[in-house]
Amino acid sequence: MSTHATHLDLSAPPVIKQIGRRSLVIGAVASVIAIGLAFTNPAVFFRGYLVSFMDWLGICLGSMVILMIRHLTGGGWGMVIRRVLGAAMRTVPLMALLFIPILFAVPKIYPWAMPAEAIQNPTIREHLAKNRFVVSGYLHWSGFAWRALIYFAIWGLLSYLLTRWSKEQDTPPMRDNSVRFKVISGPGIILYAFTISFAAIDWVMSLDPSWISTIYGLLFVAGELIAALCFAVVVERILFKYKPMSELLRPDFVHDHGKFMLTFVMVWAYFSFSQWLIIWAGNLPEEITWYIRRLNGGWGFVGLFLVVFQFGVPFFLLLSRQFKRDITRLVWLATGLLVVRYVDLFWLIEPNFSATFHVTWADLVIPFAMGGLWIAYFCHNLSSIPLLPAYDVYAKQVLEPEHE
Repeated sequence: MSTHATHLDLSAPPVIKQIGRRSLVIGAVASVIAIGLAFTNPAVFFRGYLVSFMDWLGICLGSMVILMIRHLTGGGWGMVIRRVLGAAMRTVPLMALLFIPILFAVPKIYPWAMPAEAIQNPTIREHLAKNRFVVSGYLHWSGFAWRALIYFAIWGLLSYLLTRWSKEQDTPPMRDNSVRFKVISGPGIILYAFTISFAAIDWVMSLDPSWISTIYGLLFVAGELIAALCFAVVVERILFKYKPMSELLRPDFVHDHGKFMLTFVMVWAYFSFSQWLIIWAGNLPEEITWYIRRLNGGWGFVGLFLVVFQFGVPFFLLLSRQFKRDITRLVWLATGLLVVRYVDLFWLIEPNFSATFHVTWADLVIPFAMGGLWIAYFCHNLSSIPLLPAYDVYAKQVLEPEHE
């Protein structure tokens, strides 16, 4: 371990615990309001709950994937935010707990679990009537619950192994766990891609069981990577005001984060355009209804908003090298993209319930209720271990840049 690292306090600054306490208060107050909404209008509550759940789950899982990418590729860009990503990844148990209300939401928001007369969309009702035996072979409550258990078990196991081996590098002697990390990270990314794709099908796409898309899961992969990296940029900007991050974060690391952000934005745009192009070219009634519903009734303006602010504006801003190296400017873009990501999920989910653009109190309150609890847990995780694994042999990429 270097002399510099010996004299540098690598623990998280007190502001993280302050943010955690304030977030917990906000989450508790918003949760009381949300619970009131749940009793007055359960169907609307569960719709808003699903959007918020997918949003915060995306930051959790996206952080895990970026962490595994770093373990496979190396580099100081990932080392400096490794513990931020790890703290977000370790919220998997909380997300598993927050998934329980969705199990109770199944008969209220998923058409395949409703009696035929309760299904308002005639296309879905007709599809389920024609394919009742085929649909019921996969879409039923017990299968829905068991598959969710498998998803969270896999995500939890990956999080546990990555965390356990990382904590070993907080105490002497120096350790090189890179082989271990690579062994778990390669298959882990593949497992993540499969599990989140099936989870997106179960939890979101099955809201309209008459429609399918083979690229749908990849939209969530790209969106979660954007959200996770943007969240990491926001946190590193907060930490940059204090030691040790003020001494560890260099412009070239920020530049790399900006380049990854540009890459993920382009990947999201590519997947989104590919899905639209394939469905437009096919021009099949059972496929185009999904887009017709999202291009009318005011939803088209939301789609245009996403094109401009989840791709257009970020793409042109991130082409600038100077912009990508400036953490103060980059954090504003990251914050905006986190908001736009929620709008993206809102556009994917909410039109299944309303033919016209409509925002409810649940859509505004539940993100703060769930987010307050999530951020409080994240801050607890981040404060519990050093911001850098000082006894990792590769920590010198950050601690001793003059030797790199």
